[in-house]
Amino acid sequence: TGAWNLHLVSEKLPLDWFVCFSSVVSVFGAAGQSNYGAANSFMDNLMSYRRSLGLPGTSINWSIWDEMGMASRLTSGQQQNLTQQGLKAIAPKQGLKVLKQLLQQQTQAIVFPVDWTTFLRQQHDNLFFTKLQPQTTTKPASTSFLQQLAQTDKSDRYEILQSHIREQIAKVLGFSDREDIDTQEKFADLGMDSLMAVEFKNSLQASLGDAVSLTAAFDYPTVELLTEYVAGELTEEVISKVKASQPKPVATPDVSQSVAKISSENKPDKTKSPSSTPIATKRTPVNIKPEFTQFKLAPEYLNLKKDLERVEQLGNPFFSLHQGIAKDTIQIGERELINYSSYNYIGMSGDPKVIEATQKAIAQYGTSVSASRVLSGERPIHLELERAIADFIGTEDAIVYVGGHATNVSTIGHLFGEKDLIICDTLSHNSIREGCKLSGATIIDFPHNDCQALEAILERERSKYQKVLIAIEGIYSTDGDLAPLPEIVELKQHYQTFLLVDEAHSIGVLGLSGGGIREHFDLQPTDVDLWMGTLSKSFASCGGYIAGCRELIQYLKYTAPGFVFSVGMSPANTVSALAAIALLKAEPERAIKLQSRSQFCLSLAKSKGFNTGFSADSPVIPIIVGEPNKAVRLSQLLKQEGINVNPMVYPSVPYDAARLRFFITCLHTEAQIQFTMNALSSAIAKLK
Repeated sequence: TGAWNLHLVSEKLPLDWFVCFSSVVSVFGAAGQSNYGAANSFMDNLMSYRRSLGLPGTSINWSIWDEMGMASRLTSGQQQNLTQQGLKAIAPKQGLKVLKQLLQQQTQAIVFPVDWTTFLRQQHDNLFFTKLQPQTTTKPASTSFLQQLAQTDKSDRYEILQSHIREQIAKVLGFSDREDIDTQEKFADLGMDSLMAVEFKNSLQASLGDAVSLTAAFDYPTVELLTEYVAGELTEEVISKVKASQPKPVATPDVSQSVAKISSENKPDKTKSPSSTPIATKRTPVNIKPEFTQFKLAPEYLNLKKDLERVEQLGNPFFSLHQGIAKDTIQIGERELINYSSYNYIGMSGDPKVIEATQKAIAQYGTSVSASRVLSGERPIHLELERAIADFIGTEDAIVYVGGHATNVSTIGHLFGEKDLIICDTLSHNSIREGCKLSGATIIDFPHNDCQALEAILERERSKYQKVLIAIEGIYSTDGDLAPLPEIVELKQHYQTFLLVDEAHSIGVLGLSGGGIREHFDLQPTDVDLWMGTLSKSFASCGGYIAGCRELIQYLKYTAPGFVFSVGMSPANTVSALAAIALLKAEPERAIKLQSRSQFCLSLAKSKGFNTGFSADSPVIPIIVGEPNKAVRLSQLLKQEGINVNPMVYPSVPYDAARLRFFITCLHTEAQIQFTMNALSSAIAKLK
């Protein structure tokens, strides 16, 4: 009753933890303790209920603690009886470590130390306990690091393991010295996001094998906790197997007597074609684990499958089928809904003039240029588009790629190398991060839009590297806030670095003529070295561009792999972007109208008490609602009212910062926005 009442009074509070200490009796049962067991089972189920609501809820079924509570009153005979049954009391120090680890999770856990060999002999083939017995069939593969660890004295292994983990996380996060990594600080506080966590996991698995699970960085979110977890997986039995798997020295055979014979036997017969050479029919059998040969058994896929099963319980919002043109409305099935889930910001996609120009281009050039532009895929329209982009931004030249994501990956990955440093905003897009990883440069994140932290990194690190790149975005598409570009330009100039600004969501959106964040802050085009943007948002097409000085563009056109070895942009995509830029120049009021509608929506949302985060001066407006389940449910309720808006949930955003993300366009009317905000108020009220 007490646990239930506590749940009721705290249900609306933003708790970090709600933990029930239960007993193993609720799991295993005990004669004469049915009421006690039932009460503990109720608490376990209460925690499960809270988790289903998206609320924190952890239930820990403890065994007895050594020298505490009931265990402190045990006689020596009773203690000996427990030992003979294979049961162990929890050492306080060990129990506190387990508790610290479990507080990082939202789950039910049984803490029940046993000597399994002795314990199972008492159970008479009890299948329940046999199922609980830790399995040792899947153990870490032998890697060079594990072999090194196996040869180390047992007392030194923990320290070496912790040092190795700190080294790996330092590489992922861009720390120059592993000693800068605090072993008790959470990875998220160090700057790790979900994508970095996957990279970190992959790095550890390469050296530790199966000892590291897919979700290890989330389940054990500090160096200390992760080291304890991995050390627990690397039992003496595992270490022994690693030692046994080390290759034994093989005597080198004397080949001096057989060289001539082999040489003559292997002399090619010029009368036979290569295809007539017989293939050996006797081969040594290859024994490979099935998870490495079948995608359906791959650990990555199986983990995705589990994640999707959880998503299905919420109501899978992904890959919903839309029909027609994505404007202020969209057709889903037989219904037309107000649409806030596409970034046709200034209404160019579907515009009759853009469609007409695109149709003419297809008639003239076909649907593909069918070659790399370096060879025979260059068309006049490609040069026209690049000239139009350069003129619109104010740079000497520009280059267009077939994909926006590929633009960042190929450009950053190609221009920078292992002697260079790339400093990224912690909320940088995946395409920037993938380009950074491809480059091989050292990568350091700075806290989102924190210029003081950025300067501290530059002050400390600039002199250690050759080229340094600062990579930021104009508008950040998750929070809808702008980069403090004037301050960052000042730092770039003082510390003599390169600066890349990703304008995917700001070009065509900011400024009196839609000129982007440069126009918004009244900066010079030369203040930024690499103006990057995509053509799929304001410019009604597909692809990306880099605009900058003439020398940069020439170098990229002749050497960037993502351009040189790719087909040229299709005629349809090229001309649709070209027509959209021309139309924006002729009708700059589209950008002004978009800014007005965005401000109207933001002000209205704030007036209703919605949490819009840091959104300002942008058409990306998040409504932050808390738990993932709530965001998904609100999206579903709004869809019933004729409104299409997608939820964003963990790991794309923090677990407790799930949101609905509204993309405003110049096509939206104030009436549509007013109706939407009223519907959202009603939907939130229904969930209370």
